Amino acid sequence: MKHYAIELLDAWEHGRLIPAIAGREQRFDWDDAYAVSAEIIRLRRARGEKTVGRKIGFTNRNIWPQYGATSPIWHPVYDRTLMHAADGRARLSLTNSSQPLIEPEIAFGLRGPVPVNCRDHAEILKSVAWYAPSFEIVCCHFAGWKCTPAEFAADFSLHWRLIVGTPVAVDPGKLPALAAQLGDCAITLSCDGTEKERGKGSNALDHPALALAFLADSVARQPAFDPLAAGEIITTGTLTNALPIRPGETWQSRYAGLPGVQGITLELTAS
Repeated sequence: MKHYAIELLDAWEHGRLIPAIAGREQRFDWDDAYAVSAEIIRLRRARGEKTVGRKIGFTNRNIWPQYGATSPIWHPVYDRTLMHAADGRARLSLTNSSQPLIEPEIAFGLRGPVPVNCRDHAEILKSVAWYAPSFEIVCCHFAGWKCTPAEFAADFSLHWRLIVGTPVAVDPGKLPALAAQLGDCAITLSCDGTEKERGKGSNALDHPALALAFLADSVARQPAFDPLAAGEIITTGTLTNALPIRPGETWQSRYAGLPGVQGITLELTAS
């Protein structure tokens, strides 16, 4: 699978499309996809990039029919692909992006390892040091976003950039209340002052903590990848439809019902 990893990494660097892998392989399955992913990680680390967290994709089942998705997917976030929104504002060039879409999400900063096979929201949140609003810019290197679920996973699980807003520290004494707020919170996504989408915390695999649980369970079954660890930033999937973006636009997220979270304003440029 090394040649596919090299091909995808080149496409990622230059914003190019590539022919479908499934059209060149008789059988390209989940194991193949994550073998490509592992090789991409090795290649990026070899050239000096560091993994600083992970993105979880397709946790919003409402959008599965649009993409032919059948499961959540994941890929690392790198020091090169992570941005922080100072005072809730950021500016991003879309140079070398490929069919970019924007996704408003909830990100977690890990306090420590995440328990495996756990579905208790508050128990999972014991592993979280902070939460924050986030935007993920996702890209696809297959024409028209048309490919198999395994190809989506191989294609960086669609990760291009992650923008994280101001973190809010988790109070360990208030985890049940926070668990309820994370599931019930509402989000509004706007472009240039016009509302485009609304969503809610439970759109992320029924609860953002359950998205984190999916990741913990998946990585535990994948010995080729590092276990989850303290300090990682995890973004838990889009809470609305993913929408196309262009240079010159300003996108804004607003969260209601999630203490301390105000959202992010993101300006998009061509260079």
